[in-house]
Parts: sequence; C-alpha cells; structure tokens
Amino acid sequence: MHSELFQFGPITIRAFGLCLALGFMTALWMATRLAAQTPRRTPDALSTLALWMLLAGVVGARTAYVAEHWTTEFAEPTGHGYLAALLRLDQGGLMFYGGLIGAATALAIFARIKRDSFLGLADLLATVLPLGHAFGRVGCFLHGCCYGKPADTAISVCFPRFSPAWHDHVACGILPETAALSLPVIPTQLIEAAGNLILFALLAGRYRRWADRPGLAVGAYAVGYAALRFGVEALRGDSRMPVGLFSISQAVSLALAAFGLAMILRARNRSASRPAPPQQRS
Repeated sequence: MHSELFQFGPITIRAFGLCLALGFMTALWMATRLAAQTPRRTPDALSTLALWMLLAGVVGARTAYVAEHWTTEFAEPTGHGYLAALLRLDQGGLMFYGGLIGAATALAIFARIKRDSFLGLADLLATVLPLGHAFGRVGCFLHGCCYGKPADTAISVCFPRFSPAWHDHVACGILPETAALSLPVIPTQLIEAAGNLILFALLAGRYRRWADRPGLAVGAYAVGYAALRFGVEALRGDSRMPVGLFSISQAVSLALAAFGLAMILRARNRSASRPAPPQQRS
C-alpha cells in the first residue's frame, strides 16, 4: 500500500488519483487507435467526448459512493469541513457503477448533439473501458480501499497500520490496536484489475469483426463485467450495502447482465434480418 507517492511542497501526488489519470489517458489513446477505422470520429471529437464522460462519471461515481456510505462516513456533520469531506476525491471513494451511469448519460447527450451513432460510440468506449478500469483498481490497491475478506491464502496481502482494512479489523474486534498490519485479506482489487485486462483483450480482439453489429460490444462488455464484478463482490471484505441477499453492486451486476444479454440478442437479430448483398453475375 502506497497511498501517497510524492510530495512537492503543499502538493501531494496520491496513487489513486494518478492511476485514474493514467487509466483515462491509456483508454483514450487506445480508443483513438480503434477509431481510426471510422473517419468521422476524429481524435479531437473523442477527446471532447472523453472529457464530458470523465466529468459526468466522477460526479456519478462520487454521488453513488456517498449515498452507499452515508450512514457510516458522511451522516455526522463536521463543521466547515463537511462539504470538503464530500469532495475529497483524492482519498478514494468512487463507486464504479455510479460513474458508469453518469458517463453513459454524457455519451447519450453528446451523441444527440453531434448526431452521431450512440451505439457506435458506445461500442468503441465499452471496448476500452476495461483497460482504464484496470488502472483504477490498481489505484484502489495502492490506496488500500476495496479490499477482500480475511483469508490466509497464497495470494493474500496484509495492509499496514491505519489502512482501511486495519481500521475495520480493529473496529470488529478481530485485531488488536497494537497490530502493525491488518489480517491477511484477498487482494480483490488486483483480481478485478486482471479480469478487466482479460475482458479488454477479448473485446479489442473482436472489435473489427463486430463493427457491423452495433451494440454487440456493449452487450459483451456488460455481461463480461457483470459476471466479474458479481464474483469479486462475494470476496469483498469492506462494508457493502445489502439489497436482499446481495450487495448493491451484485444487484446492479444482475441488472447489467440482463441488459447485456438483451443487447447481444438485439445485435444478432438485426444482423440476421439484414438482407444479404446481391451476388455478382459472371
């Protein structure tokens, strides 16, 4: 865990924020390369869209996180620092699904204004999204948030004193306050990062073949990520808001998987109903 990487006078460079920035730039770079196949989508247009989605995504992700953790982190006013606590993005506190909803809203507005294909843009961005997300999960690991359940396995890690995992273990009474490290926990952040990289490789490898089936990449991403997130959630050890038998992210994952299957069926049916090109007579 290395939450604070560098210190330049009053400026602190934190791992979480740096990984988010690297993920954003890497995903944008890859999107530009894939979009080279579509002359209408210039790098400048993609940069503008990416900025829209970044801002909307951060707002959505923070709003969702605050809503989920309101009673445990934000319900008690802290004087003049209350509003600042809501805005402290440098210390983590972003919920991916909230960011996904915010970014998708920005994408829909952008596509309507620019009169571009919403599904065409969505396919492109869904292909590179797991790449950027993988960087974000590495940032979570370095910050210490989104950790897994206590488990003594070959891949388990211990976070240092005063880390989120350490605080929770002490608060639960399963670790003494004198402990220098947390209990061994499953590195769910790295598991999800690896899963996202695999998902990106699969989607990028099929991007050209699926270019004539709008919505297919979106559907494949939705099903793939939903399955990944549902499984990882079962291994999470931090506080999760329950929704019946599931956590809130598992409930959203089920809805996302259903949406993804519907998009896949839609894309396949539209492709099957499209008339075949006339054959040339010799």
